[in-house]
Amino acid sequence: MQTVTAILDELQALAAKPLEEATAPPKALYTSPEILALEQSRIFNRSWQCAGRADEIPAVGDYMCFELGAQPVIVIRGQDGIIHARANVCRHRMMRLVEGRGNARKFTCPYHAWTYNLRGDLVAAPHMDRTACFETADLGLLPVRCEIFQGWIYLTLDQNLPPVSAQLAPLVPMIERYRQQDYVTIFSEEHVWNTNWKCLTENFMESYHLPVAHRSTVGAHFTVDENDIAESGMFDCFAYQTFTKSEGAPVGRAHPDNDRLEGRWRHTSVMPTIFPSHMYVLGPDHLWYLALQPDGPSRTRIRYGAALAPEVLAASNDRDSLIAEKKAFLDRVQVEDQHVVEGIFKGAMSPLGVPGPLSWMEAENHQFAQYLARQLLAS
Repeated sequence: MQTVTAILDELQALAAKPLEEATAPPKALYTSPEILALEQSRIFNRSWQCAGRADEIPAVGDYMCFELGAQPVIVIRGQDGIIHARANVCRHRMMRLVEGRGNARKFTCPYHAWTYNLRGDLVAAPHMDRTACFETADLGLLPVRCEIFQGWIYLTLDQNLPPVSAQLAPLVPMIERYRQQDYVTIFSEEHVWNTNWKCLTENFMESYHLPVAHRSTVGAHFTVDENDIAESGMFDCFAYQTFTKSEGAPVGRAHPDNDRLEGRWRHTSVMPTIFPSHMYVLGPDHLWYLALQPDGPSRTRIRYGAALAPEVLAASNDRDSLIAEKKAFLDRVQVEDQHVVEGIFKGAMSPLGVPGPLSWMEAENHQFAQYLARQLLAS
């Protein structure tokens, strides 16, 4: 088995190559538990992570849980109407307070009934009157840094990171024309796939597989010649590409009532990958997204969701049927992707698996390898 040093040496050498000479990364990068531990400390603990969309919790008291690596988090719409995040850990014996999603006016620990309001203040703790070191004001739920950008909820445990809006400012000229913050979320789900998180990230970033793996879904109306990929090295925190959809595509073309987009943008989608693990397709009529968290080298937790442009929903006479139709289509895409990314990981685990040369349509994969090298080789 390769040492971490040897794996990183291979990654560094690969990152230094131009795309024309690049291969896929060394397979140990996907399978090594030591590499994953390094990724957690040098990537996930030092970056913004997407927890979903702001409109998923629209009302005061709405909340949803998220696993920020090893840290469980509650994301809450507070009394002030602003989204906050708190550690989903009771300040008494560290019990997890709540699961899933819902609406609440308070959070009561299921272990000893310590109770917290929406600000995270401790407001009740039975039978603590004989404890000298008990101070209610000192025992609120610990805050987690939370910022909203273009309708997305981002979290981090790193207090020194620049604001997410500053990190992603260079992306704004490409995405602001869509006004994605106004899109309406139609579903959000959690899944676990048996693959390494990087297999899934790389799969999302490249369009080479679309005409093959997705020939009956999103690849059917994909035009290779109109696939544009942002140049390597332009951005530190993200990569993106654009692609167009032909007439008759089930998704990816502007609704007639869309008054935001003109010309080619009415049938052009942007596909950003926000490093390390938030990725989405932003189309004139819809968006869909994945937010990933590694769960060991061979498992990935996925938050998967989609939203529709407001005019698409407004024009529908049967909103429920429309949503069911769009979700069924995107679910088919997910099934197709799950098959290939789980297959890639099995190949990486095999004795004769060897990474091969990249296509120009996998340029973002090489950008991702360069990002990984920068992060993992940093002190």
